[in-house]
Amino acid sequence: MRLEARLRETARIFGAKTAVIASEEQLTYAELDARSDGLASHFAALGVQPGNRVLMVLDNGCAAVICFFGAWKAGAVPCPLHPTIKAEKLATILDSTGASVIITQPRLRGTVEAAIALSTTQPRLMLTEASDSDLRGALSFEMASQPLPDGVGVAPQPESDDALALLIHTSGSTGRPKGVMLSHGNVLAACEAIVSYLGNTADDTVLSVLPLSFGYGITQMVTMAMTGGTLVLEKSFAFPRKILQRLAEVKATGFPLVPTMAALISGIKDQPPGLLPELRYITSAAAAMPPAIGSRLQQMFPDARLYLMYGQTECLRATYLAPEEALQRPGSVGKAIPGTQAVVVDEDGRKVPAGVTGELVVEGPHVMQGYWQDPLASALALSPTHCGRRLHTGDLFRTDAEGFLYFVSRRDDIIKTRGEKVSPQEVESILYALPCIREAAVAGIDDPVFGQVVRAFVVLAEGAVLSERDIIRHCALLLEDYMVPKSVEFREALPRTATGKIRLGADDIDQTNQGTAA
Repeated sequence: MRLEARLRETARIFGAKTAVIASEEQLTYAELDARSDGLASHFAALGVQPGNRVLMVLDNGCAAVICFFGAWKAGAVPCPLHPTIKAEKLATILDSTGASVIITQPRLRGTVEAAIALSTTQPRLMLTEASDSDLRGALSFEMASQPLPDGVGVAPQPESDDALALLIHTSGSTGRPKGVMLSHGNVLAACEAIVSYLGNTADDTVLSVLPLSFGYGITQMVTMAMTGGTLVLEKSFAFPRKILQRLAEVKATGFPLVPTMAALISGIKDQPPGLLPELRYITSAAAAMPPAIGSRLQQMFPDARLYLMYGQTECLRATYLAPEEALQRPGSVGKAIPGTQAVVVDEDGRKVPAGVTGELVVEGPHVMQGYWQDPLASALALSPTHCGRRLHTGDLFRTDAEGFLYFVSRRDDIIKTRGEKVSPQEVESILYALPCIREAAVAGIDDPVFGQVVRAFVVLAEGAVLSERDIIRHCALLLEDYMVPKSVEFREALPRTATGKIRLGADDIDQTNQGTAA
């Protein structure tokens, strides 16, 4: 089944129910179905053919949701991009995808037109929320997405689970954008598994600040469309207190977040008891959740079930930990999602014993088709199996005696010091156990004697006082000596990716052994 078919079925059953809320705008399922039909018809009139790419450079909002389903109904492939993308990177993606249409908003028109000028591809430009003066030769999204006249419909696309549904771009180790190809079958398999363990129904209201250019954000949209729930979209997490207020206003039952968001929320003081009584669950993915942060979050919302998950764009979701297991297995991300496998293997592809670190490989109907126009990278990441494809995640994991999985590190992030290997994530978890630390990251610093030494980068909570010596002493009590940071650098903020992950690049690290004390 294709994704737009799930929307049509939901609209037939829950037509009058609210599907999407974004700021002051909202759409019922009937309206979302009708407007995406209108957009699909307009795409066809523009000459968009099945398989053509439609680029979307949009903030979270109703227009973005209409664009996804309109593209799918036209047989096209949505390629969502974060609105902070730069012109040079956008031009590279334009060239590689040969996009037919690019949809954006007036404030981003300058970036998009600069990218088009740098590209050999000349897509049609469509603007959302545009006045007549804004358009200046661009197409109007509002006009293009008008419902079709009564009796006029959009011909359904041939059913094919293998048809390409999404092209999501991530940056590889070289920084060159890699396009992850996900089929309709891939997306539905992942989302059906997610719905099964979260228990989503039409009674759910999920508030998401996750960008719709991000697999974790897209799954919120798809799971709600599958079940008839309501998706509430917010553009950013810049003001955590306002997000908590919004959660209360819309009576949210589900709240997906990433660990950096959890750290900020758990640091908010003076919240009334019984906050968010309707909140049924919280999910966390995109990075490892430090146990101390998870514990604080659970204390703040004792009635909400906390699901810790792991995934990659290449499979959307790979594992989840049931809430009842969290206390017994701190740091675990659980087991494979239903209908899939997740196994830790050695360099020869053999399953390793419990407690031994190896690479996580994932198998199942959710595994991507490959990387767009990159057969070499596809061959390195994927290998055939008797039941489909195996994804080599490049992430290091271990299991416990019961088979529960624990993230160790990205293979490239491992710090090699004094002949030992240090997982940054393990040290970061110890740092987060200090309540005064709001954000933390760990990296290896070149050293002529030890090869590398460990440095901690921390952001203190507002008003907190903590010295480099305090932090090193705390770590020395809980870590083996070679894992203890040799220096601490205090920052006002740590660099993040567009999806909210803390990520230190080479330019963010001073390769000297001097920390900075607060």
